[in-house]
Amino acid sequence: MTKPPVPIDVVNLLPVLDKKLIELLVSLTPEEWEKQTIAKLWVVKDVVAHLLDTNIRILSILRDGFYGEQPVIKSRQDLLDFLNGLNADWVKAMKRVSPQMLIVLHKITGPLFCDYFKSVDPWGRSAFAVEWAGETESRNWMEIAREYTEKWLHQQQIRDAVNKPGLMTPELYYPFIDIFMLALPHTYRNVLAENGTVVKTTITTDIGGAWFLVRADDAWTLSKKNEVQPDTEIMIDPDTAWKLFSKSLRPDQIKDKVIITGNQELGQTVLNMVSVMA
Repeated sequence: MTKPPVPIDVVNLLPVLDKKLIELLVSLTPEEWEKQTIAKLWVVKDVVAHLLDTNIRILSILRDGFYGEQPVIKSRQDLLDFLNGLNADWVKAMKRVSPQMLIVLHKITGPLFCDYFKSVDPWGRSAFAVEWAGETESRNWMEIAREYTEKWLHQQQIRDAVNKPGLMTPELYYPFIDIFMLALPHTYRNVLAENGTVVKTTITTDIGGAWFLVRADDAWTLSKKNEVQPDTEIMIDPDTAWKLFSKSLRPDQIKDKVIITGNQELGQTVLNMVSVMA
């Protein structure tokens, strides 16, 4: 039986991101490695270390079936605390590792990471659910999509800190924000509205796009096409969007960069969307 096409297929973009990352890292000066990023607790070198941890953790758990620690998770906060602890422990340990060694380790683990995801059935069940999208069970394509956003986001944090462009392109940014928008229905899950209500979210410029939340059968569904006049429209520029939806900036910090037309209260909910575990 023929399987349906993957809704958002980014597996072939993972090595593109990795190639750009290596090119970026070898260009950094010693001073740039210590630049503060928008991830408040981390400088550039810390973010590079975290990206390496992502490669190694995915290969260890998903490819090799080795989980290491087996925490008792009873709530979302338990999961956040565990993940934050893992991240902090790794970054602290990597303080003793040189930038040159980090680059070598990325060159080794990056292709292995990409090859692993290339080998899996995109419709197979993932070991982890994408919680921020409201899923309790996820397919592998969604896990790959999440990992794409992680790699894009953290590399962009580095580029933002050292003022080196490269990822704000239709090829790489649009898939990133398209994946992030999968969190919209979950973000609106407790928002009541009449059936037929439409919320339009627009990320401006040629690297953005438009996404529609439609209320039907007392639930919100996501679409990229809609012929009905929206009840509210939210317009955000691409740079603000990636920072806002990754919780690097909060709604009160970007009021002057967002335009909401129509139902203001309905539109404000978009600004609270967080498409990462944070």
